[in-house]
Amino acid sequence: MKSKVRAELEGVLGADFALEKPKDKNLAHYATPAAFGLAKTLRKAPKIIAEELATKFENSELFEASAVNGYLNLKLKGAFLNAAASDALAADAKFGAKTQANPQKIYIEYISANPTGPLHIGHVRGAVYGDSLARVGAHLGHDIFTEYYINDAGNQIDLLGVSVSLRAREALFGESVEYPEKYYRGEYIDEIAKDALEKFGKEIFYDEKRNLELANFAKDIVLDVIKKDLKDANIEIESWASEKSFYPQLEPTIERLKKSGEMYEKEGSVYIASTKRGDDNDRVVVRSDGRPTYLAGDAVYHAHKFAQDFDRYINIWGADHHGYIARLKALIHFLGYDDEKLEVILMQMVSLLKEGKPFKMSKRAGTSVLMSDINAEIGADALRYIFISKANTSSLEFDIDELKRQDASNPVFYINYAHARVNQIFAKAGKSVADVAGADISNLNDDAKNLLFEALTMPEVLEDAFSSRQLHKIADYLKSLSASFHKFYNENRVVGSENEDALLKLFAVVALSIRTALSLLGITAKERMEH
Repeated sequence: MKSKVRAELEGVLGADFALEKPKDKNLAHYATPAAFGLAKTLRKAPKIIAEELATKFENSELFEASAVNGYLNLKLKGAFLNAAASDALAADAKFGAKTQANPQKIYIEYISANPTGPLHIGHVRGAVYGDSLARVGAHLGHDIFTEYYINDAGNQIDLLGVSVSLRAREALFGESVEYPEKYYRGEYIDEIAKDALEKFGKEIFYDEKRNLELANFAKDIVLDVIKKDLKDANIEIESWASEKSFYPQLEPTIERLKKSGEMYEKEGSVYIASTKRGDDNDRVVVRSDGRPTYLAGDAVYHAHKFAQDFDRYINIWGADHHGYIARLKALIHFLGYDDEKLEVILMQMVSLLKEGKPFKMSKRAGTSVLMSDINAEIGADALRYIFISKANTSSLEFDIDELKRQDASNPVFYINYAHARVNQIFAKAGKSVADVAGADISNLNDDAKNLLFEALTMPEVLEDAFSSRQLHKIADYLKSLSASFHKFYNENRVVGSENEDALLKLFAVVALSIRTALSLLGITAKERMEH
């Protein structure tokens, strides 16, 4: 709708104008302050310009134009809204979907947690955000590729093997052991130790030369757990990239960096001059003992990514990685790529409560609240909704008990109830969507037209949420549309009214918008509510 309205306005106003949505839909569905921008050029008051502009749209088939205090207000006509409703219902699950002539190729890397333990609450927000961003982007016609970068090389993998070995000797063989200051613990380590004993025998826990073998065995088990946890939350990742698999390209990548002239040696270590690209300090890429740093691994991985020539590369990280952005962009630039193509989205911290108190950490994790624990408590739909319901730039705190309530205080219940209620109304009327798809909505009252307008703006919400990367706008929209629907239904008789078919068609569009938007958040709309 918005694109059609904008196209008609452009024919008169030109391309440089804003198109807004007033809060009061009774006043207008869209408005533009274009007259204020034209005032200086035309040497007239905005009020007069707006009044003159309004007369130029007297024959518009899309909207009625009026001037109010210098604004050009546009109220969509019933026939236009009716046609848009019919198009939406015909599109069904593809409502709001686009076919781009030149789709953006977008490479989204997210989660990428170390494969040393199950996913915990700190990973969930990025997981849900990344998956939802990919879904919305694909719906809007972009070419989306998703990847999980497996950090399966380095000290953390060695430590995983040591942790399993020591825990096996303590728990299985009754020995007294001394753990490193930082080690992996929890019931999942016990389970891995038992599996390793069955597969390899007791000797592997005492042979330091086999620590890497044990570590890789443990890592593979953890990866299977991670994949299961993600699948349980309806998250599918297209590619799983192993850090270790890129190591043959380490030396060639270091050589490329050296040729950039932005590397130097200091006290035996090799640095990149990342301060030239906005970093606080120059960073070590190769340590004095010849071991590559984590940054070196990222150089290889991002060289691999950027060689594939995507339009955008999106990395979704935790907020504690903020300081890492400048050095990574410097690396990409020194490798000869356009670092402006890299977009880093940071996820702020999450606090989880139960009955108003901090949620207890899992024994299976040892130190964290597990993603699987939250999923078991509230279900995948509520998990996904709550983690996308607030801007990623803000911290998130929620009480899981609120998401179990079967009333309007629970936003997931409230939205699903709107969708299920529409199905209930159709069942009561004994009709299907196909039965009312040809009904004429154009003569319904303003309240009905305003509800229809709100339902039909779903594609605009998707576009805005994706382009701004503010996916919480979809959750906000769902709450608002559901509230508008519940209010309208409570104030109007539908089944048995003279406008029954038209109102049912209106409700079908509302349900379609809710169902489609929820699906793009990875949530299946409920057909009926179970109490």
